[in-house]
Amino acid sequence: QVRLVESGGGLVQAGGSLRLSCAASGITFSSLYHKYWYRQAPGKQRELVATLTTGGSTNFAEFVKGRFTISSDNAKNTVYLQMDSLEPEDTALYSCRWTRINNGLSYWGQGTQVTVSS
Repeated sequence: QVRLVESGGGLVQAGGSLRLSCAASGITFSSLYHKYWYRQAPGKQRELVATLTTGGSTNFAEFVKGRFTISSDNAKNTVYLQMDSLEPEDTALYSCRWTRINNGLSYWGQGTQVTVSS
């Protein structure tokens, strides 16, 4: 059974940094999954924040470009989201998704809350 668990969220002042982790269990080959970070603020739709493909390509939403980076450690079955220069507008529940490349199966974590105070 595949399970994704996010961690690293918390309360931080504007301008601060956090590193989120998304650890997967029940997955044999982490390198066969595209990995994504999403966020959802109260009263808003969920939005894609960052993408890391199996080939190592990354993509970021405009609102985080230059401030967030995504990386993974396949040996640890973990994907990270480094968030710098945080703004109050970044306050949201951050969730990860892994999608297997050969069959499209996706798995979601429960999310970790990030709150940025002004």
